[in-house]
Amino acid sequence: MSKKNKEGKFELLKTIVIAGLIALGFRSFLFEPFNIPSGSMVPTLLVGDYLFVSKASYGYSRYSFPLGIAPFGGRIFADVPERGDVAVFRQPTDPAVSFIKRVVGLPGDRIQVKGGLLHINDETVERSYLGLATATNGFLTINFKVYEETLPNGSTYLIQERSDDDSYDDTAVFQVPEGHYFMMGDNRDNSRDSRTTAVGMVPAENLVGRADRLFFSHKGNARIWEFWKWPFAIRYGRIGDSII
Repeated sequence: MSKKNKEGKFELLKTIVIAGLIALGFRSFLFEPFNIPSGSMVPTLLVGDYLFVSKASYGYSRYSFPLGIAPFGGRIFADVPERGDVAVFRQPTDPAVSFIKRVVGLPGDRIQVKGGLLHINDETVERSYLGLATATNGFLTINFKVYEETLPNGSTYLIQERSDDDSYDDTAVFQVPEGHYFMMGDNRDNSRDSRTTAVGMVPAENLVGRADRLFFSHKGNARIWEFWKWPFAIRYGRIGDSII
């Protein structure tokens, strides 16, 4: 192999390594892409949404890095989530799994759901009825009531409920420990969140970042080989939307 060919291959390898390090740094310190695989955050987030998670919003823990390989505990450059943030976090009972939910309870809060209504520190969280929505699973059409919920800090967003007497619509009082957060999905009757033992209270260390903005969205009704359907499967109106 000539010297020129060796130098060309070395430059290509160097370019690949540098590009990989830049991509790793971008993903670890700035923004991480995340896709929505389930309907637990409907109507705010839909299955097939793709979004950027801001890593700098809450500082950095070992879960800010791929595979959680960073050899330190706690958080550095830490900032606290605000009530109402949509956050990505590692499941406390299985840190290999990432969840996305809304922060409703801060350290020291008392959280309870009574008759479908969220209560924070013994005060009922205000919600306003907006109307009905429907969804289908291919066999059944399900009706939902859509509400605008307003947290004590003024944060407002949409939630949906099948009814106010479904699973986890009446809970015990949860006391949020220091250094932990209480998370709930906006699709209140179809969300595995802090009301369940599968998730429970989320330690600050498990926070990955705040969900900020959608960069792509598709309906999932076009198979990879059905390229002629691709343009009609994209939800163009959601691309670039901020997440509230």
